[in-house]
Amino acid sequence: MKKTILLSALCVLLSLPALAQPGYPYGRGYQPRVQTVGRHGNEYVAWHRYYVGLRVGLNASHVNSESPVLDGSGIKTGLNIGLAAGTQLTYRAPLFLETGLYYSQKGGKSGSGEGRFTYDLNYLEVPLIIKYKHFVGNQTSIQPYAGGYLSVGTDGKIKNYGNRTAFSSFDDGYFKRFDGGLKIGCGVGFNMLYVDASYDIGLANIGQDSFDDTHGGCFTLNVGVNF
Repeated sequence: MKKTILLSALCVLLSLPALAQPGYPYGRGYQPRVQTVGRHGNEYVAWHRYYVGLRVGLNASHVNSESPVLDGSGIKTGLNIGLAAGTQLTYRAPLFLETGLYYSQKGGKSGSGEGRFTYDLNYLEVPLIIKYKHFVGNQTSIQPYAGGYLSVGTDGKIKNYGNRTAFSSFDDGYFKRFDGGLKIGCGVGFNMLYVDASYDIGLANIGQDSFDDTHGGCFTLNVGVNF
């Protein structure tokens, strides 16, 4: 399954240059409308009311736990791929509400040599963020954002390299399937192309042991296109 996902992600990346046709500086095939508001006739730009996008990127995640069994503070890399959708909240500002659905590979590492463990925690994730689009030119925008995310675990393994054993991350009493927390980041848009970097701050206790707090964190770098 992982090979299929990686191949799909590669196909998306190869198709980005073809999708990013010139002349669509706001990610859609028409120009934004300009309206006049305010007592003194001040003008503002009403950007497009909605957009959808494709995203693919890289995660660098870790698990911090009070339990030595679950602590995986070493960085583990994984894939992040999904769909995004946003809608404008008000014509008075380029302020957008964005959500989506992602397959996100998270986890962590612990120890070294024969004492090494790796934690695979793969999720279906739904973000909910508020994004502000600041246009610095006809084709370029800077897009800081903040919000949260909810996710449910789909699969994953805990691997003990010392005795060469593997356990299910979610079904063998180690990690809970549900996670949630804060998401902060910033994106850059150029024509239909889009790049962003974000960080997830896990607030939910994802360990099965309720006496020891276990939280995840994840840095993500994504590229994609908006339509």
